[in-house]
This record gives sequence, structure tokens and C-alpha cells, in this order.
Amino acid sequence: MQVLILSARTGWHTDELCRALMARGHQPSVAPYESLVARFGPETSAFDVDAVLARIIPNGSLEQIIFRVDALHWIEERGIPVVNSPRAIERSVDKFYTTALLQQAGLPVPETVVCERADDAMDAIRRMLSFGGEVIVKPIFGSMGHGLVRVGDAELAWRVVRSLEQTGAVFYVQRAIDHGGRDVRLFVVGGRVLGAIERTAAPGDWRTNVARGGIARPIDPSSQWQECAIAAAQAVGADYAGVDLLVSRTGDVYVLEVNGIPGWKGLQGATGLDVAAAIVEQVETRVAARRDPMAESVHV
Repeated sequence: MQVLILSARTGWHTDELCRALMARGHQPSVAPYESLVARFGPETSAFDVDAVLARIIPNGSLEQIIFRVDALHWIEERGIPVVNSPRAIERSVDKFYTTALLQQAGLPVPETVVCERADDAMDAIRRMLSFGGEVIVKPIFGSMGHGLVRVGDAELAWRVVRSLEQTGAVFYVQRAIDHGGRDVRLFVVGGRVLGAIERTAAPGDWRTNVARGGIARPIDPSSQWQECAIAAAQAVGADYAGVDLLVSRTGDVYVLEVNGIPGWKGLQGATGLDVAAAIVEQVETRVAARRDPMAESVHV
């Protein structure tokens, strides 16, 4: 099986995927999204691979981003499995879209308001603050805790909102859940939970991301947490995903995020699991389902 890995950059994750593919007798190749060329007419493009592993899509202009995602759709429509699918990537990279799908699936999410006007954002912030606690203002797109602002004061919130207004941002306002500086990430592959970690924020920070110095330890997630994570991955149609859960001090569980292009270095370091091998097995399942329509596939 020939598998193309598309990624913004090479490094640990692409190396792990190449290792796992070769260990199972497959032929991997790695290329940047910028190398994609579509030809139509007398020399219609041929795409001679069995599957595509879509990793991080690089930043670019609106046209570049749209072309890269459309190219993934085009590849998939030609019968070549893309993992994760462009539909899953579109759904999971957009926090508004993800939250809407999670709510629609009946999963618990923190109180959230998404809007364009600064006045609407401030109305939501003031109302949330009136019940006590704090509010988090997030970018619609982003990962690893970048761009998150946590505020507990309306005056400070107004300065944040005005600053974001100048950039043309969409306001994603979410009530902060008191989780004691800890959250849980469950890694779902092929409709099952492969492993899970509890992440604790680094001293002086409230964000638990391992990339920001958070500390990870392996945990055995409850059946309730596993069901939430699996349902969340299915809601966005992901073959594999990192699902973040927040557990409040009162024991309430919220689905915070579904990452459709997740990293797993922290998970693998804490648990010793071969995550790349599990992802490759899922790719094999998708390819087998393409070749044999009667074959079972968990892909949504």
C-alpha cells in the first residue's frame, strides 16, 4: 500500500507515521500541501496512491486554504481514502462548527456564545460574569492554547474585545469551567479509545496543553468518558481524534474540543502506546473498505 502523508512540516509525527507504515510493509511518502497540482483536460491529474494521511494544513491566504481543502475533497471523490477526511478537518478545525455538532449530538458543552459584533460579545460576557466565575475568549481557529484569554472583569474583557474587533475576529465566548487546572484527553481511533491522559497546567498557567509545559499522566478513563469521546469523534466524522474533556470540581463532564489533526507525543510519552501504528491500522481499514464495499468500516 502506498500512502502519501501531506503535512505543513516534517518532524516527529511524520517520522512516526512513516515508521509505522514501513513496519507493516507499506510505502510512505511525505509532501507539503503546496506541492499539490490539479490538471484537467487532455492531461487530467493522476493520483497514484492508495490513501492519504492529512496532517497539519499550513497557514496561507484564504484562496490557498480553500484550494488545499478542496484538493483533499477532490482526492477523496476519486475514491482514495483521506484520513482524516476533509469534512472531518473542516468540522473540527472550526470551534463554532465543532461546538454546534457536539450540542446537536446531545453531548455536554460549556455555555458558549459565538458572534461578530463587539456589543453582542460584551452582552454575553457580562451575563456570564454575573453568575460568578470567569469567561474565556477564544479564536475560532487555533490550537495548543494560542490566543486564549481568560477574564473575570468586565472592564478588562472590554479591552480584549475591542482589541480583537480591530483584527476582524469572530468572538467565541465560553463560560470558564472550574476544573482545578486539569483536563483529560482521550485519543480515539477507529471508534474506540486507544488511550487517555490527564493533563495538569504548568505552574503559573491555567492552560493544560503539553506543548505549553503541561504535565501528562496516563489514566484509565471511565466508560462514561469513553462514550463521550467516541460520540464526539463520530459527531465530526473523524477516523481518529484527540477529544478534550473538562471535569468540573462538582464532577460534571463537558466536551471541550475535538482535534481532527491531533498530536500525540505527550500521550505516547505518558502511556507508551504506539499511536502511529493504530492510525495506520485505521488507514488499512479504510482502504480495505474501499476495495470491498461489504467490509466493515467505522468511518462516519
